[in-house]
Amino acid sequence: MQNEICNALRKLAQEYDCRILFAAESGSRAWGFASPDSDYDIRAIYVKPRDWYLMIEETPKDTIEAMLPNDLDISAWELRKALRQFAKGNLSLFEWFGSPIIYESDARFMAEMVSLIPDFFNPVKAMHHYLAIHDKAMSDMDDQGRIGIKKLFYALRGFFAAAWSADRESMPPTEFKRMLLPELFPNEIFELVMVLKRQKENAIEKQRIDMPEILSEYFQNQRDFLEVRAKSLEKRSCNPDKLDRVLRHYILGEC
Repeated sequence: MQNEICNALRKLAQEYDCRILFAAESGSRAWGFASPDSDYDIRAIYVKPRDWYLMIEETPKDTIEAMLPNDLDISAWELRKALRQFAKGNLSLFEWFGSPIIYESDARFMAEMVSLIPDFFNPVKAMHHYLAIHDKAMSDMDDQGRIGIKKLFYALRGFFAAAWSADRESMPPTEFKRMLLPELFPNEIFELVMVLKRQKENAIEKQRIDMPEILSEYFQNQRDFLEVRAKSLEKRSCNPDKLDRVLRHYILGEC
């Protein structure tokens, strides 16, 4: 599948006259809890030829979207769009750079972007973002206390990422298992999550299970702490000059 995805990216680069600077798996495959029927969610960043940026007219579309056979879902952002989102502290974009599955990468570009994430990461924004993901996923639970196993893992990942942001004040790992540190979570929660993870790996996306009571209690008990912690953290801002230099390097060839 790696070769098929790389070939698809090369064809899109030819079709849209661009160069792929970075492409990675996102979503459940990058997080490490894909189901047998999970899509391939490929996210990419590309740069156009210099003349594309030197027009008095408003620049054309700055995204590429493609749904291809074998469940390949490709979404790519033009470099300037990606850098603007990076400057805003876009957490989904940060997650791409932490993906364990990389399909294409300009070594300098990836190294520079990864090094800049701490400068633009906002722990307050991250906590609210990940708790919102948790809340949305938990709304899938029905009156019988059953929840889709896919939604449960969205809820788990959102909550654990919020906890990481509160404790470390740094970007949570993209891989779910790397968030499960003994000092952050009780052992019984860790063991239960490992059991659920093995169950999900063999389950279809829409399978529903009983919500473990111990997890519900854990979420409720820790939620207030996270909300208070979010209020105690300082909001951060960063000068985008470093990102301007990245843009100029890839468009104008400046060092």
